[in-house]
Amino acid sequence: MKVHWTDTAIDHLSGIYDYIALDAEGYAKRMVDRLTRRSEQIGNSPYSGRMVPEFEDKLIRELIEGPYRIIYYINPEQIDVLAVIHGARLLTEEMIKT
Repeated sequence: MKVHWTDTAIDHLSGIYDYIALDAEGYAKRMVDRLTRRSEQIGNSPYSGRMVPEFEDKLIRELIEGPYRIIYYINPEQIDVLAVIHGARLLTEEMIKT
């Protein structure tokens, strides 16, 4: 299934890169690569991620990669990556708006 990264999720990735790159640019690139590669798993097995506890909707799911949560929504035509946030942050509806 096709995986679409929303503008919000791309902005989150960019912010993650910028923050980590302040100390370690190479590590920042590797972390963003790890996060984006996980979309292959989402495309191949959309239900492999767990339901997001904050929403209790079987179509809003997440995968954990390192300290980050990759939040995605399963549409009939494609999967939308909605957000990439640090696991220590509380998830709000504003964070996943496209």
